[in-house]
Amino acid sequence: SSMPKEVVFIHGAFAGPWCWDQYKSCFQDLGWTCHTPALRYHDVDPSDEPNPDLADTSIRDYADDIAAFVGELDSPPIIIGHAVGALIAQQVASRRPTSGLVLINPNAAWGMLPATDDERAVARTFMESGPFWKAPMRVAFDLIAPFAFNKLDGDTQKQVFSRLVPESGRVMFEMFFWMFDDNRTIAIDFDKVGCPVLVVAGEEDRAVRHAVGKEIAEKYGNKGSFLLAAGHAHFLFIEPGWEQIAKHCENWMSETASRARS
Repeated sequence: SSMPKEVVFIHGAFAGPWCWDQYKSCFQDLGWTCHTPALRYHDVDPSDEPNPDLADTSIRDYADDIAAFVGELDSPPIIIGHAVGALIAQQVASRRPTSGLVLINPNAAWGMLPATDDERAVARTFMESGPFWKAPMRVAFDLIAPFAFNKLDGDTQKQVFSRLVPESGRVMFEMFFWMFDDNRTIAIDFDKVGCPVLVVAGEEDRAVRHAVGKEIAEKYGNKGSFLLAAGHAHFLFIEPGWEQIAKHCENWMSETASRARS
């Protein structure tokens, strides 16, 4: 029996469904039904004033929304998540039947300490901006470009930056200052994720070091696979050469889907 091949894409912080345009058309051509829901308050015009409720929005809200979305689908989908979207993907998979997970440059989960100068620099930048956890925040070009856009040409950097929307400061707090979060919001119940997991990490990603991806893949034991994407960084799904990585993911997804059916 041919089951529907459904995939849900979850974008990362400050971003939106537009991130997935290339993957979406590529995967649709290969027979997948693609869903690209926006995280709460992210489906907005970048120039608009942020929704005041964004200030108190948590990663838990994002995960609840996506879990509800996944629950409405006809069959357990494969979920592809980028960065904080990969954290959300794992939390959803621990709560809802899921066929597989593809985690692209997943952020560290609760309990995984920063280990590089880059990671500490990002946290320091937040600390210098006052009580950032109480307000919506925008990211500055000079902060994000060297960390996340380091494999995009100048024009593409400007184009991607122009599409970024405000993010919840509380979400940044939950991710980067988890040791002070009483709710342990970014904790992942690895044992409750029953599906196969592919982690793809850009070797030159300065926003999330690739060792984090390897560590997350290892938490899944024999269910986990790891691909180090040489020559790629944080936005590998729009970087030059994205097609090769997309094909690797799609091959893995097709095998995973056919194994689930047999």
